[in-house]
Amino acid sequence: MTLAGRIDVHHHFTAPAWLDWAEERGVVNREKLPWWTRWDLNAALEIMDKTGIGTSVMTVAMLGRFREQAERKESARVALRAAADVVEADPARFAFFTPVFLDDLELSSWSVRHGLDELGAIGVSTRTSVNGVFLGDESHDRLLQELNDRSAVISTHPMEVAVPGKDGGEGLPGTPPFVCDFLLDTTRAAINLIRNGTLDRYPNLSFILPHGGGFLPYMATRLDLFGGRINPPIEPGRVQDYLHRFYFDTAGPMSPSATPTLLATVDPDRILFGTDWPPTPAHVIVDSVTPALDGDPFLSEQQLQGINRENALRLMPGLARS
Repeated sequence: MTLAGRIDVHHHFTAPAWLDWAEERGVVNREKLPWWTRWDLNAALEIMDKTGIGTSVMTVAMLGRFREQAERKESARVALRAAADVVEADPARFAFFTPVFLDDLELSSWSVRHGLDELGAIGVSTRTSVNGVFLGDESHDRLLQELNDRSAVISTHPMEVAVPGKDGGEGLPGTPPFVCDFLLDTTRAAINLIRNGTLDRYPNLSFILPHGGGFLPYMATRLDLFGGRINPPIEPGRVQDYLHRFYFDTAGPMSPSATPTLLATVDPDRILFGTDWPPTPAHVIVDSVTPALDGDPFLSEQQLQGINRENALRLMPGLARS
């Protein structure tokens, strides 16, 4: 794998400049944040070089809760400026998604204009759900229409599964949300996009589902058999068509044992390489994830090249500078 070979579509970016800004305002305490918020340029380049990643597409992270809309907008401005600075300093190695906020469509519209038009973002990123409302809900129609008009790429990321009566949701006791909840949240959002007709109404949108699409590829037959019980119902004959509308990244990681099901269910040209760094530690990616992908006996050389680079280039031609 050459240096310019891989394109990582799942790279979390918590800007040090944003942490400084948020800490000054008492929004976060750096020392109490999880390890993966300590993004570092040298560490990023090191893991990229070790695994042959030419370009990483950053998902801009902002932690903490803001009560005032003006403060939330300033938070996004600081984080986006930091991401743009990284890209401007090394445009061959980095790109970024500008965030949209499912619970604030005005802020989302601003972020779309500022991120895409002024700062050069390659697409947008969003949570799969906010406060129990899933991506594709009718309340998101204005935002989705705006993005559809732009033929936008939408990178999604799950949250902890919300439980009724729990503030912010609470998953399986003693189990980190990334073990199970994230996969379920992604699956729920994908089904919501199907059942609400979002994929039909906004055909120009391209959704990236992380972590191999959660459970979606592995329950496709179940969705086909019981889609008529869903409200609104899903036409059984169209389930496969809908699954071929999504893109799926390999972050998670995707194990060789899962590859046959994924390849049999989704379009191999829509599988993208993703690391989920830094939440997935560097040593796991270097020692386990990328060797397992490169040595996966179920992937042809052509499919592997597509996953590592070519599929992302077709989806986001602006990455060709890498």
